[in-house]
Amino acid sequence: MVQHYQSPVRVYKHPFALVMLAYERRFPTCPQIPVFVGCEVTMDEESNGGAIRKTERRCKLNVEAPYILKKIIGVDFVYFIQRNVLDRRNSILEIEACNESFSNRVGVVEKCKYYIHPENPNWTCFEQTASLDIKNFFGFENSMEKLAMKQYAQNIAKGKEIIEYFVNQLKEEGITYVEPWTDPSPQKDIEVDVPIKGEGEAVGNKEPDSETKLPSSRDMQLSSDYIARYLGKLNMMQESRLVQLRHSIEELRGSSVPADATLLRFLRAREFSVEKAREMLTQSLHWRKKHQVDKLLDDYEAPQVVKDYFPGGWHHFDKDGRPLYVLRLGQMDVKGLLKSIGEDEVLLLALHVCEEGLQLMDEATTICGYPVSQWTLLIDLEGLNMRHLWRPGIKALLRIIEIVEANYPETMGRVLIIRAPRCFPILWTLISTFIHENTRNKFVFSCGTDYQEQGAGGLTDYIGQDVIPDFLGGPSETFIVDGGVVPKQLYRLDLEVGASTEHEHSLYQSISLSRGQVHNVVIHCNDPGAVLTWDFDVMRHNVTFTVLRKTRNSICDDAGGPSRSSFTNGELDAAATKEWKEGIDCVKVEPSVLCHDGESIQGTHIMQVAGSYILQWQYQEDQTERLPAITSHKAQLMYFHETLPSVQYRGSMMSLQSAISGKSIASSSLSR
Repeated sequence: MVQHYQSPVRVYKHPFALVMLAYERRFPTCPQIPVFVGCEVTMDEESNGGAIRKTERRCKLNVEAPYILKKIIGVDFVYFIQRNVLDRRNSILEIEACNESFSNRVGVVEKCKYYIHPENPNWTCFEQTASLDIKNFFGFENSMEKLAMKQYAQNIAKGKEIIEYFVNQLKEEGITYVEPWTDPSPQKDIEVDVPIKGEGEAVGNKEPDSETKLPSSRDMQLSSDYIARYLGKLNMMQESRLVQLRHSIEELRGSSVPADATLLRFLRAREFSVEKAREMLTQSLHWRKKHQVDKLLDDYEAPQVVKDYFPGGWHHFDKDGRPLYVLRLGQMDVKGLLKSIGEDEVLLLALHVCEEGLQLMDEATTICGYPVSQWTLLIDLEGLNMRHLWRPGIKALLRIIEIVEANYPETMGRVLIIRAPRCFPILWTLISTFIHENTRNKFVFSCGTDYQEQGAGGLTDYIGQDVIPDFLGGPSETFIVDGGVVPKQLYRLDLEVGASTEHEHSLYQSISLSRGQVHNVVIHCNDPGAVLTWDFDVMRHNVTFTVLRKTRNSICDDAGGPSRSSFTNGELDAAATKEWKEGIDCVKVEPSVLCHDGESIQGTHIMQVAGSYILQWQYQEDQTERLPAITSHKAQLMYFHETLPSVQYRGSMMSLQSAISGKSIASSSLSR
């Protein structure tokens, strides 16, 4: 496998002539690089007038390798050939080095260049590229590759320091300025052909300035100083991958290349694989163009429902200078938002938040004086219950997660989850598998009432005390709406029809109940600890809802009996219409709830023991009627239930359950 390295531009804040004098002091030996034992000059020629100087050196390097490897290869030193072309007229030094030892087994080629900074003539730039190709090395190919790259990284890290060291040495000797070279003759110099441009390629009679392309101002942004200031600390290979990705995208898209911070985020998302990052970024750029995402900040106008009922917004910064977004998810009416504005509009809202995050991170980088490439999300779950697990709402959330992960990778620095209720492990189970592992590792959970305490993941570990939101007992006023229930008169009929067609008909069952009628759904559980969930809408009249568990044999056995799906039609009818008598046939495991016309009810029950459980709906008599009605309006409802295996949420999230006391109940607080 061939390893490639391409450096960002390093800037020496010294004139070119002074840097060249310092460079010459690296020879014939350089104590700052111990592996560089010495060198001999094999060729040193100048053209007429001295405009072009060509030098060739045979360099001796110590082999830093394990003793056994040295014994196998039989050498303590390896030799490299270094060829330099100094173009004094254009102030450019080009260097090429390749290995002489083991050249039939290992190919090492390094190219470097010094030149005047394109925007400041008193500064000097340096850049380098290298390739390592280990073809066959006595079965130690992987070991040699690791050793070579490690040694090369160490030498590169010392490279800039060495030039600075010799510049300072010159200053101590009183040499602070070197007169730039001037052409003694106006005539063009005659040059000597020396192989320097590449393997098998000669310079010929062309001067280096005719083939050398100096970087543009955009190229100059990727200097090591620029990276440290605006992108953060990167190691040698990470810098190289960033440069390679930018050049690769430039070849595909010309001048329309994303910001360097964006390139770096995609690289991090793909573990600095240039090929994978390029593929991911290219797909994202096509997506942005197709959906006009670049215009979102200017064109997006939040619907009035969002302004009135969406409990989220930006709120100062965390302790690391990251923009802080606060979302009161427990106060959000997920179903109401989706039925009033639709899934696409909710997605648009999420994308607008992401675009605002990118803009705020750039502003924070400028203000803080150090790179801010991520933002923090604070999610308050007080009020979260099973109504937030409404099936179409989960589907919309998963779609948003998928799109955000693909197009805004590595923008989330930390997710602070506070006041998580007992039902949260179920929600986490449903969505966590769709979140990339790198993002999952950034979640911090704080349960109970100690979320403000410092230490052990408390809020004040990450957010300054002065910016704790007021609704959490802090001093900082937030300009975030309280959320609440979206009025049903704001629901859009076209969305109601679409939702019913796409989601509810495929998942939900509809039933009608006449006066005195009961409908039961029997679920058999042979997985103690499994979670039974339900979601139903009362379309007409009032009903009473109860959750029961069988205590004696009837249609189903308590252990090993048939599941609901194995009943015959007659048995199903009998189970659905049977009047289960509490204390005789069954016990109540959740309190009965009176559900009114138009309400949506969601709930959950952990089935601690194996057996048969019953979801029961009963027609509720109107107590205000003094005389029996001549005709009875049927109650209508639409329901869905699901059993989540215990193994899905048992384990890491069980601490969340134990942190909040209380039983799961279906109550009016779960309804809308």
